[in-house]
Amino acid sequence: MNNKSRSISLVLGGGGARGLTHIGVIRCLKDQGFDIRYIAGSSIGALIGGVYAAGELDTYADWVCALQKRDIVRLMDWSFSGGALLKGERIISVLRELIGDSNIEDLPIGYTAVATSLYEEREVWLNSGPLFDAIRASIAVPMIFAPVERGNRLLVDGSLVNPIPIAPTLIDDSDLTIAVDLCAPPETPIKSLSHCQEQEKTSLYQQKIASFIDSLWSKSELKAQASTPGAFDLMIKSMDTMRSYIARLKLAAYSPNILVEIPRNLCGFFEFDRAAELIDYGYQRTEKIIKASVNAL
Repeated sequence: MNNKSRSISLVLGGGGARGLTHIGVIRCLKDQGFDIRYIAGSSIGALIGGVYAAGELDTYADWVCALQKRDIVRLMDWSFSGGALLKGERIISVLRELIGDSNIEDLPIGYTAVATSLYEEREVWLNSGPLFDAIRASIAVPMIFAPVERGNRLLVDGSLVNPIPIAPTLIDDSDLTIAVDLCAPPETPIKSLSHCQEQEKTSLYQQKIASFIDSLWSKSELKAQASTPGAFDLMIKSMDTMRSYIARLKLAAYSPNILVEIPRNLCGFFEFDRAAELIDYGYQRTEKIIKASVNAL
């Protein structure tokens, strides 16, 4: 199979830390020889896709793989108003400094970030203006990140209405469309992801912080016994259920040539400290699906 010069439009879905598998997906596609010419993404998919479009995927991957739980705590700018847990500005500021900002229309490949307009009750395609302004709007998960005001619009997470934004890529005449669904049905038993990073000796204060973050980490492995989830866990599971349902409808309307499915019980929503494992999982999953999709290619 020779994929050299096969151009593709890549669609990257939303789903919290599972979105780090997008990095592995992109690396696998590049290694397979595909030419990524257009990217559309919702939420974490908009973030990873935008970083790739800016030519800084490796920079971001190195940074996120070095993150530990206490580092994630430092990125949390707590908000006590506006109906959200976090302001969401600190992480964007760090990424702007790390990656460098640019206007979307100046990127070397086509790019669209999808957000949800609450007042208009519809999706909005952000394909011009500052890259990280678009990313910030697309990742504004309700109750977690504060919404973004843009003109007369109040924008939140794009995956609320379109977790797999294939439609924006239809303007491109690429050879293939490949989509990544982060809310695919749970798999049991799921392949275990063992922590690759060495455990550090921490102070009592750091341990307390880690313990607090552990309480937010939504471990999504299937459990044999029925249990009532906590408020945060219930919110995340409800959003995953909604995304999964809408994704099925979107895929029925717009069928990609290849679909990479990431099970929604792969990891918890906030488990960004497992980046190396998730990137590797995305690579291996994509490689396996590409090999099995030889007829589609």
